[in-house]
Amino acid sequence: MDFNMKKLASDAGIFFTRAVQFTEEKFGQAEKTELDANFENLLARADSTKNWTEKILRQTEVLLQPNPSARVEEFLYEKLDRKVPSRVTNGELLAQYMAEAASELGPTTPYGKTLIKVSEAEKRLGAAERDFIHAASINFLTPLRNFLEGDWKTISKERRLLQNRRLDLDVCKARLKKAKAAEAKAACEGDLWNDEVDKSEQELRVAQTEFDRQAEVTRLLLEGISSTHVNHLRCLHEFVESQTTYYAQCYRHMLDLQKQLGSSQGAIFPGTFVGTTEPASPPLSSTSPTTTAATMPMEPSVAGQAPPGEAALCLEEVAPPASGTRKARVLYDYEAADSSELALLADELITVYSLPGMDPDWLIGERGNKKGKVPVTYLELLS
Repeated sequence: MDFNMKKLASDAGIFFTRAVQFTEEKFGQAEKTELDANFENLLARADSTKNWTEKILRQTEVLLQPNPSARVEEFLYEKLDRKVPSRVTNGELLAQYMAEAASELGPTTPYGKTLIKVSEAEKRLGAAERDFIHAASINFLTPLRNFLEGDWKTISKERRLLQNRRLDLDVCKARLKKAKAAEAKAACEGDLWNDEVDKSEQELRVAQTEFDRQAEVTRLLLEGISSTHVNHLRCLHEFVESQTTYYAQCYRHMLDLQKQLGSSQGAIFPGTFVGTTEPASPPLSSTSPTTTAATMPMEPSVAGQAPPGEAALCLEEVAPPASGTRKARVLYDYEAADSSELALLADELITVYSLPGMDPDWLIGERGNKKGKVPVTYLELLS
């Protein structure tokens, strides 16, 4: 009990002297040991890394889960070390509502059939979103959290310890300075003040050693921020890869749905236009940034197809013009929608030309003895 009381009293004394030193430094009444410029740069770099990691982490969580209540619930489950329950995505919920609506309104009616088709596509979109959220959480959010809850806490602990060692060092410097000043004023009591000066010098040497040791430990941890950046860079690449895969899957699902709706819409409302008039830009590959297989852009809408009279034209009976034919390189794979179109493979060369009255979004393409309409957006015309 005596030992504990002595230790408590000693700790209280140390805390008091540190508080006094810190206060006097703030008011400019005490000298402060400054860290070297390189060390200060390391500290600033670490603080910046921590702050931006927090912001990126929080905003990524908002991106993956916009509902703040759901985010709070997931946070509580994680803190309680309990498994987060599976949550239905908005796309899957919409698919459920559409399927139920089709069942009630009549699954054999045109509206009911379309509701079923769209609900199936929305369900696939919801599943793709679920996979994306799962991959992003593991490959991106988890490493960022591990840094903030692990490495950064260790760095913060060692920085606080370094601050205490620095305060102790400055207290010893101030104490030695006072002892030397008192010795000069009391030359007649030199033996007493010599002992006090010697004691202060010894305490200063110990404090300097402890400060230097702690500064080196903290420096090593701060230099480890470079490794953290490398790790976060790898995680960022994986996040982009997951996001690329997700949007590529969404693109394919919507393209399939557009084809289904385009054919059914034409059967229900002949002569009407479906979809957009401008094709979308080609997406990134759904497998990897280095994938060599070409991916196709949004196919031209039904509005871009030839009118019924032109579609009925027998292309085998059409002779190419004497002049005006050009070579073209195929940019993306294209699957022919009917017998009047020509299927394309990426990077192949074909001969193309236009006929009077044709839609400007389409050309006639020839490859060997095969001939058919091809969309202009899939071609690179060569000189």
